[in-house]
Amino acid sequence: MKTILLIFLFAYSISFAQIINGTVVDDTEHRLSNVSIYLDGTKTGTVSKEDGTFTLSVPQTSGTIVFQKEDYETFSTEVSAVINKKLKVVLTKTNAIEEIKLIPYTSEAYTNYIHLFLRNFIGDDQENVRIKNQKTLKFSYDKQNKLLRVKAPKTLIIENKQLGYEIEYNLLSYSTDFNANITHYTGTSFFKETRNTDKIKINRMNAYDGSLLHFFRSIYNNTISENGFIVNQVVKVSNPNYPTEEELNTLKDFMFMTRTSKVINIPEDIRAISQRKTSQKPYTLAITKTLIPDSHYVRRTNGQVFFSFKDILQVNYIKTAYEHLKGNQLIKGKSKINTSSFLYSEEGQSFEVSKEGNITTPDQLITQGDFSKNKIENMLPLDYQPGN
Repeated sequence: MKTILLIFLFAYSISFAQIINGTVVDDTEHRLSNVSIYLDGTKTGTVSKEDGTFTLSVPQTSGTIVFQKEDYETFSTEVSAVINKKLKVVLTKTNAIEEIKLIPYTSEAYTNYIHLFLRNFIGDDQENVRIKNQKTLKFSYDKQNKLLRVKAPKTLIIENKQLGYEIEYNLLSYSTDFNANITHYTGTSFFKETRNTDKIKINRMNAYDGSLLHFFRSIYNNTISENGFIVNQVVKVSNPNYPTEEELNTLKDFMFMTRTSKVINIPEDIRAISQRKTSQKPYTLAITKTLIPDSHYVRRTNGQVFFSFKDILQVNYIKTAYEHLKGNQLIKGKSKINTSSFLYSEEGQSFEVSKEGNITTPDQLITQGDFSKNKIENMLPLDYQPGN
């Protein structure tokens, strides 16, 4: 059964303080306590009191406010829509009986794919970054379409010892398409600082330096080149050695036939198509313009900053690791690493960039290369400031 979420806005006296307040109730008008209310991706949050009331002071007018409580549907809305207004937020209970799925969630799928999920979601440092309630995850694998899905009925509690945070992560969706070799996940997050030693400050700065967060803040502040980012325009060029669509269909039909008739002998032409599909890529990337100015992909209108581009953007950055603190100053080492990332989006897609380094509809932006390595292990809150 689809859950319906309601929100009622009432006129409220406008003040200069950026305040969000109101009451959270369920669909029977019972007031809900201990509802987590937070600015997505930040350390700014609160919980509702015993009578369901809450007050949250936010440092910005952009971003997403999330209302979350176990066993209730999560609700989120834009900050700009509710700032300085008195709210009545109605949360409805999740369906206690899980709907029957064509592809079920099984313990076997969990066992087979938990390590792949952790590598794609958490990253490589699973010794220092771990999901405390990992066993609550549910896994479903569609063998026919080679599609893995993961859901989290409960909020994931993620401990990141390297960066000194505990993250409450609400995993909204996760899928890995093995045919296309694409992993996609979305969620909301609330950060709690657990430690802040000199070593952690260095780790945080190394996670921030050259990251996607760093890049978008540079776009907003018009300091892309000053901060060391080099942006090139790239296009896809079809690979003539990759099988054509007709050849791929021929291969697909043959594979289906072998499953039904158990044919063992593979004709040479089919074998050749299969080998080319395995050894070749459907396209290559070619740089058409180097060192393109930000006017090619940034538009500034009435104090707002918009990011959009044609084809593909390559973002290069020379990363030098921070090694120690001298007083309050972070000092870099000498070794340098050249990083390279690629950004894709739907043609004509435009993203508004906030000063915190966030963008609207981030799930519509596809990243490859070093930006795609910025998984949970390197994720910083949007209100992080370099050196903190």
